[in-house]
Amino acid sequence: MNLENKNILIGVSSSIAIYKTLELIRLFIKAKANVRVILTPNSEKFITKLTFEAISKNIVLCEESESWASDNNHIDIGKWADTFIIAPASANTINKLSNGICDNLLLQSALAYKGKILLAPAMNTNMLKHPITDGSLKLLGINNYKIIKPSSKLLACGDVGEGALADVNDIFFEGAKEVLKDDFWEYRRVIVTGGGTIEKIDDVRFISNFSSGKMALSLAKALYLKGADVCFIKTKELDVPSGIYSIDVENSNEMRDFLADSINIAKKGTLVKPTLGDDFEKTKLIQKTPYLFMASAVSDYVPKYPQKGKLKKELLGDEFSLELKKNIDILESINKDGIKAVGFKAEFDRESAKSNAENMLKKKNLDAVCLNILDKNGFGSDTNEIDFITNRGSVNLEMDSKDSIAFDILKNAEALDV
Repeated sequence: MNLENKNILIGVSSSIAIYKTLELIRLFIKAKANVRVILTPNSEKFITKLTFEAISKNIVLCEESESWASDNNHIDIGKWADTFIIAPASANTINKLSNGICDNLLLQSALAYKGKILLAPAMNTNMLKHPITDGSLKLLGINNYKIIKPSSKLLACGDVGEGALADVNDIFFEGAKEVLKDDFWEYRRVIVTGGGTIEKIDDVRFISNFSSGKMALSLAKALYLKGADVCFIKTKELDVPSGIYSIDVENSNEMRDFLADSINIAKKGTLVKPTLGDDFEKTKLIQKTPYLFMASAVSDYVPKYPQKGKLKKELLGDEFSLELKKNIDILESINKDGIKAVGFKAEFDRESAKSNAENMLKKKNLDAVCLNILDKNGFGSDTNEIDFITNRGSVNLEMDSKDSIAFDILKNAEALDV
């Protein structure tokens, strides 16, 4: 992910979770973003501004450093920022924000900021669930704040429950989404499938393939960051950001059924909740042509007679012949009316690969095929090279990380809905 030239403003209030903000800053710096920090006076009791300046490589805005000779003040720093994240957000900060109180620089900066503010609460469960805090979060939610839901775990105080700061990676993804989303993909429903299906021989054995699901995961993340309404149907245990709706399946039958249902839902468009300034009597229905990226590796053949329980080798003997039958081709058989469908094809023979991909394009009535020739990168690698093939020609996406290739695929896929 490349956030070069993107400006991230992080507000820090007083909470024991403050140490996690250092990791959040590190993630943005690693993605080449510019990061600046605002500290409340009480937050400095946990970690000094020197630590934040060392990590962010920028002067911190606090009571002692505010300057009107530069942009390090509560008005101009918001004009600099592409997005504003408050993490952790204490009960004190949340309740003051909802009432327009601005008795420190973080609150003043928030009140002066014109864009959406991401708010990551962190506090004791009872403080979070108190009617006043609950009401404040609801009020902020309709006043251009996005609440990043806290997690439930053993808290620093010893209580168990909701109130822990959300996973740092999830906060990072929400912040990155705010600066990367674009008009083409925002609110567009997109389905991504990934991983190799598992077809049972019996209840302890199966046939499958080496597909890792990494390319599909990279696509799902890139689409989410672009603002799409993503449904990720996967067969593998993958580290999926919490904001991405995912469905776990096992075999090709489950894949086909969930895919068919998801396509029907995608065609209905996306309902967007009203925000400040909208007509509160209505939700907006946004209808854009949905997309399908079929990156999963569905078994071509499945056991003809899957068995219950466990087949005993003593009964099978020295040789065991497994009878297989040709599996249904999900991508070819699925109803693709009203959607843009992109298939994925893995080949080893470079000489015949392109013609095979072009045949797939026609036979399965696809809008594009992503051809992956495995002589350079096998399944499970972190890099990829793709030929993006359509009826209008082919574009080579040169070898790069799968995360980067995913963004390149999306850039080319936009032309399919022109």
